[in-house]
Amino acid sequence: MSSSELEAKKAADGQQEAKVPAGVEITGSKQPEEDTNARTKAELDFAAAEQYKNQGNEMLKTKEFSKAIDMYTKAIELHPNSAIYYANRSLAHLRQESFGFALQDGVSAVKADPAYLKGYYRRAAAHMSLGKFKQALCDFEFVAKCRPNDKDAKLKFTECNKIVKMRAFERAIAVDKPEKTLSEMYSDMENITIEDDYKGPQLEDGKVTLKFMMELMEHYKAQKRLHRKFAYKILCEIDTYMRAQSSLVDITVQDEEKFTICGDIHGQFYDLMNIFEINGLPSEKNPYLFNGDFVDRGSFSVECIFTLFGFKLLYPNHFFLARGNHESINMNQMYGFTGEVTAKYTSAMADIFTQVFNWLPLCHCINQKILVMHGGLFSTEDVTLDNIRRIERNCQPPEEGLMCELLWSDPQQWMGLGQSKRGVGIQFGPDVTEKFCKDNNLDYIIRSHEVKDMGYEVAHNGKCITVFSAPNYCDTMGNMGAFITITGNNLKPNFKSFEAVPHPDVKPMAYANSLMNWLA
Repeated sequence: MSSSELEAKKAADGQQEAKVPAGVEITGSKQPEEDTNARTKAELDFAAAEQYKNQGNEMLKTKEFSKAIDMYTKAIELHPNSAIYYANRSLAHLRQESFGFALQDGVSAVKADPAYLKGYYRRAAAHMSLGKFKQALCDFEFVAKCRPNDKDAKLKFTECNKIVKMRAFERAIAVDKPEKTLSEMYSDMENITIEDDYKGPQLEDGKVTLKFMMELMEHYKAQKRLHRKFAYKILCEIDTYMRAQSSLVDITVQDEEKFTICGDIHGQFYDLMNIFEINGLPSEKNPYLFNGDFVDRGSFSVECIFTLFGFKLLYPNHFFLARGNHESINMNQMYGFTGEVTAKYTSAMADIFTQVFNWLPLCHCINQKILVMHGGLFSTEDVTLDNIRRIERNCQPPEEGLMCELLWSDPQQWMGLGQSKRGVGIQFGPDVTEKFCKDNNLDYIIRSHEVKDMGYEVAHNGKCITVFSAPNYCDTMGNMGAFITITGNNLKPNFKSFEAVPHPDVKPMAYANSLMNWLA
């Protein structure tokens, strides 16, 4: 905790305590006994609220974020004017990646006590997480002005200001130009020299082979890098292939064939290898679908994405990849992938990934009965599979509409539509899922996007299934990962949970923007 935050906390704590007895309206018409009773109730409510807050703080330390949120909520119900309670609950929402709720609590903290600087930090953190850097900059600037001698406050303002200026510069130099494939843009890559001391895997006549993939995985396990010539070649081949795909890809699974669906991987390469160890390597007899968020947060995202792209090129009709909300430039710049690619290769390659990610399909339909997308369903009724097929996806995810909601939405347990806890997309209830499946003749949907204790969750009367394949997410959450298997003649989902495996001592978010490391 910085000196400014510590001082602000002490000041706010004192203000909150002082407000309790003053919070009871006293008028000359009240009898002394009524006045005493009112004071006593206010004091008892505040004491109980403080207990709930303290319990929430302990649960926050043990990473029981949902329970912490419940405790802070109870504190707020008893004492709704405490900036501290809102700020603490905002932090718990940030840890759960519920950025929309975190923003609301940050706003409430500032409103409850404009002198409580941590409220501005919470609001700024939520804005940063949503890619709203100008709004975050305003809060960092306010804190820096309030505490001109606080180096930490000045550093946060300076770092955020750099991001805002960088974004403005990128927009200024951007020009419309004819769309070219990566192969056209990097036609000279064939002339890249392979150094004599490179002993890693090599493409055979420019093509991915099973031998190459086996050597690549072992190479990565030993923390070695694929030569840039082969990395560029794989990206060019993937770009060419994905451009020809629909936004919705239809998959046919034969009667006795097993098919595996995996959720978020998030740069956890050694856990990806464990999936293949448990469930078998991809092959024409063992097909896979990976449902987005391959990169970011975990610090082995480069290894994950080239492994997945390699298997896609090796088995194009038996290995499938969908776009997640983290296959986007905002997320990649903030949560580590851009920094990792730049560190392991070049910033130019990071730009190439942005183009490739734009062409990833948005969802898949298995045997015309199971729709698989990263996020969820829609704010508008009567969306059909053909509507999804017609989405123009070669862009950064918009802030609303079908593409946005496919990547960002979440299910909710109550009926109807709700405001997104993330601040992007929507939340959809069992009735929404039921109608969508009925209208499109689907048995159920599979989505990812959310950490689950067992790596999966069945909701909406079995019609909405979440699968998440990054165990002990960010080395902190303690969750299991999972994957789903089905067969062509039995579409009933089978779940396999698994624990995290050890990885080299490179922490999650090691390549992330410095401000995001602070937020994490």
